[in-house]
Amino acid sequence: MSTIAGITGPLGHVGARATPFLQLVHDGSGLGALQEVLRSALTNPAFLAVWGVLVCGSLAVLAWDLRTNNSMLGSLMKYVWGFTVLYSGPLGLLVYWYSGRAQIAHDSLWRRGFRSVSHCYSGCGAGEITGVVIAVGLLSLGKLPVALITFTFAFVFGYTMTVGPLLEDGVGFGEALADAFYSETASIAMMEVVAISTDLWLAGEATMGDVLFWSVLVFSLTMGLLAAYPVNVLLLKRGVKEGMMNPREMAS
Repeated sequence: MSTIAGITGPLGHVGARATPFLQLVHDGSGLGALQEVLRSALTNPAFLAVWGVLVCGSLAVLAWDLRTNNSMLGSLMKYVWGFTVLYSGPLGLLVYWYSGRAQIAHDSLWRRGFRSVSHCYSGCGAGEITGVVIAVGLLSLGKLPVALITFTFAFVFGYTMTVGPLLEDGVGFGEALADAFYSETASIAMMEVVAISTDLWLAGEATMGDVLFWSVLVFSLTMGLLAAYPVNVLLLKRGVKEGMMNPREMAS
């Protein structure tokens, strides 16, 4: 007998205890339990209140630091960090503190990866929220159309974050769009597949009048950020993306 449950001796007890967990994973009830735990947390008034306080506090710290210590950062990156912290609260602030300040000890691939994914995140997040509000709030569409419209808006906003600055630098529209497609598509795709899948899994039946709708939307954005980070690191390492400027160089 080669199953875990059939192992004898001390490990047999471990196998016996592991069997219920393996069964949960096999029949999908483990994912169902996780789904209910997340839904419960994301609609808990105490959790939402604490999260709101953390987001407001994180935005206040960011605004103070940008004004007093990092005013030399470009307006685009200030926008990027503002939306990153708005979407992800203290996690976004940690990303900024680690990779976006002129006071970082030294730059690295990992820091460049965080700046790059945050740049993508700020545009895609705005696009996703806009798409959801239009598709659900104004048009009352079903799951598939909502997902497609949200995906499209995220790409449009994400590409705009790259195309806009290139146009300001005198690059032609066709060349700028091609550059955005080449450098940003993999990152945006990963971010949105994870974010939209999370949204549908946790709040597929929720409406704009439900707390779950908005709390899951914010949660799914952060899941997309985390999923796209290693993609950005890889794109930078392979030279596909140039990444955002080292903030220390802006202070020199």
